[in-house]
Amino acid sequence: MNGKPQVQSFDPQLLRDYYLLTKPRVVALLLLTAWVGMLLAEPTLASLGHMGLGLAGIGLLASAAAAMNHSLESGIDTQMRRTRWRPVARGRISTRAAMIFALWLAVAGFCLLYLGVNPLTAWLTLASLFGYAIVYTLLLKKATPQNIVIGGLAGAMPPLLGWTSITGQLSAEPWLLVMIIFAWTPPHFWALAIHRRDEYANARIPMLPVTHGIEFTKTAILFYLLMLTLVCLLPYLIGMSGIIYLVGSLGLNFWFCWHGWLLKRSTSSVQAMHTFHFSIYHLMLLFGLLILDHHWLWRLS
Repeated sequence: MNGKPQVQSFDPQLLRDYYLLTKPRVVALLLLTAWVGMLLAEPTLASLGHMGLGLAGIGLLASAAAAMNHSLESGIDTQMRRTRWRPVARGRISTRAAMIFALWLAVAGFCLLYLGVNPLTAWLTLASLFGYAIVYTLLLKKATPQNIVIGGLAGAMPPLLGWTSITGQLSAEPWLLVMIIFAWTPPHFWALAIHRRDEYANARIPMLPVTHGIEFTKTAILFYLLMLTLVCLLPYLIGMSGIIYLVGSLGLNFWFCWHGWLLKRSTSSVQAMHTFHFSIYHLMLLFGLLILDHHWLWRLS
């Protein structure tokens, strides 16, 4: 020993693990829908700086909810092939460290929204975090096969949060966007649950394919896809969007229903993953159509 203090070397893997705690791909999709809410809130483009603050605050709180989920579900994650690689499940980050990290993100996001955007958006985003991390993760996920239906409301909130970050008030239009994601969530998640049915059963999570069987779940997916198709008509029917969105959304929803129909008739779980992956592109393209249509209407007005 030379008596000199030991300097810990930088660990890029640890930095990557903390990054993975935030579920970046999920948060990116949430921020896309929040951004659409911002763009639809006013006829003209809002301040880029204001939108940036709003997206940063929403993103921080969404990342906090994801990190809390990692901490609270580490025991379940170790039992499932899809999640056993997660940093907390692998023991690379402790549950306590993950929760502290989540709380810091939550405080930073809330303060940013409250001071830099508006209090309404700050409180609504915090309520969404509570809905996902506490109501869904701790209470619903192990209690009912309708967990993803009820808990899906928290994940459907970003368009409303984006809207209120610009207007500072609640209105009917963003709730239609929330309804779209709310109806989209069960087909999206149940398709994955069909593919991972045995893993959920081993982890004793009462997902619908576990409690009611795969065939019942396939029928439920078709039902929600039909409901999604009807809900997606509402923005056009109230004049919130125009013909570009109407035609595009009908095409996307028909394609999604076709995937659901193939899933219903298939005896292989491979189609379940095809349906799951398509659902992600469906939501991205659907909200992209809303932006395109809004921009087109704004130029014509």
